Amino acid sequence: MEKIKLVVVDDHPLFRQGVVDALSLEPDMTVIGQASSGEEALEMIQALAPDVAVLDVNLPGMNGQQITHRVVQKKLKTRILLLTGYDDLEQALHAALAGAAAYCAKEIGPKRLIESIREIYQGKYVVAEQVFSREELDVWIKSHMADINRTYSEPGTPFHPLSKREMEVLSCVVRGMSNKEIALLLGISHQTVKNHVTAILRKFGVEDRTQAVVYALKRGWVQLHDDEQDA
Repeated sequence: MEKIKLVVVDDHPLFRQGVVDALSLEPDMTVIGQASSGEEALEMIQALAPDVAVLDVNLPGMNGQQITHRVVQKKLKTRILLLTGYDDLEQALHAALAGAAAYCAKEIGPKRLIESIREIYQGKYVVAEQVFSREELDVWIKSHMADINRTYSEPGTPFHPLSKREMEVLSCVVRGMSNKEIALLLGISHQTVKNHVTAILRKFGVEDRTQAVVYALKRGWVQLHDDEQDA
């Protein structure tokens, strides 16, 4: 029997090992690689050409959606299953637009995860707990896009409703910088920083900076330690 070749990518070793252990029990599956960062994952996919890559959305460095976009751009045969700690319609839509074959919450049980892998290996798509053909997925995307009034990010970047400058301010807030420090770093006025912070709180529907940071971290829009990306 030809086995489905898999790589599993997550920066939490215990969770990653749990997924690997569950998949390794299946007679039609074999895990041929593991990784903990985005860059490592992309290199592994290119080198090993797995049938399916199971990726965490929120990875250090390159995130899961960026990897997905690269894989699609390079026309690699690997199909991507994204796992997320925060599952909502907007994120699912953006994952589908980036080219993911499946988008599942991390709360998914082993049995359903295994079924999803088999389904996308056979050419199907699994999004929002539904199984689609390519044509059906296109219809689903079109029917839900009208419900989303926010502007989407570029494909391959995490969906977020913020402008580029607001994302820069948010990244500074995540690092614990004051408004004065942010203004100095970005070369803008103190009042402009305050305006951006107010806009971020309004768009997130939260009351303070701490809540905004938690909101963004849960969705994978920012990392706690992204110094390498800022360099």
